[in-house]
Amino acid sequence: MKHSPSESTDPREMAHYDRLAATWWDPDGPFWPLHGLNRFRVQYLRTRLIEHFHLDDGHQPLEGLSILDIGCGGGILSESMARLGARVTGIDPVARNIAIAEDHAEASGLVIDYRCETVEAHEAPSGGYDAVLNMEVVEHVEGLPGFLHACARQLRPGGVMFVATINRTPLAGLTAIFAAEYILRWLPRGTHQYRKLRRPAEVRGPLADSGLEVVHQTGVAVSPITRRFRYTRSLTVNYMMTAVKSAA
Repeated sequence: MKHSPSESTDPREMAHYDRLAATWWDPDGPFWPLHGLNRFRVQYLRTRLIEHFHLDDGHQPLEGLSILDIGCGGGILSESMARLGARVTGIDPVARNIAIAEDHAEASGLVIDYRCETVEAHEAPSGGYDAVLNMEVVEHVEGLPGFLHACARQLRPGGVMFVATINRTPLAGLTAIFAAEYILRWLPRGTHQYRKLRRPAEVRGPLADSGLEVVHQTGVAVSPITRRFRYTRSLTVNYMMTAVKSAA
C-alpha cells in the first residue's frame, strides 16, 4: 500500500485521522456525527444524481455510475454509494483508513476499489468518473485551488462534483468548532482549524476555473437537542454544493 504525498496533504491532519482510524465504524465513537450526517447527505447525493443523470429511482438507482469518493476515510460514504449500485473508488492518504475500509467492505460483501493515494496522484479511468464526492474534505487540505483543479480532472465532461464543507464565519467558528469540539464534545478537539474553513466563493472560484458550474447549493443545520440534520437556506455554517463539468 503506497502513500502518495502531495501539496494538498497536511501532516497534522493525517496524524489526527491516523490516531482515530480504528473508530470509524463505531456509531457511538468519535465519528458518530459523521454517521448521522452520512444518512442525511446520502439522500442529497441520491436525489441530485438521479435528477442529473435521469435515472430510475429504485432499489439501486445508481447502477452503472462510476463514483470517486475523495478522502473516503473508513469507507462510510463509499459503502453507502456502493449499496445504491454505483461502482465506487475510494481514495485516502491515510493508510490505516484504507485498511479499515477494505476490511469492512469485505466483511459487508461489497466490492469497492480502495487506494491509499491523493487525488493529485490518482489516475481516473478512461473518460473520467461520472461523479466525484468531495464531502467534508476541503476544510482539511492545503492549497485549495490546486486541490479542486485536481478533483475536477477526475470528472468526465458532463459529470458532477459534490462539495460539502463548513463556511468560514464567526458563527461557524463558534458552533462547528468551539461548541462541537469543546462544549458538546461531538468531535475530537483539533478536528477543524478555523483558518482552513472555506467560504462558498472560495470553492466556487476554483470550480469555475476548472470548467464546473455550481447548479445547486443548500445550507445544512443540526439540532443540538435531537442531533438531526436538516436543510436550510443559510450557508453561514455548513453547506453542500452540486457542480457540473462542462460537456465541451
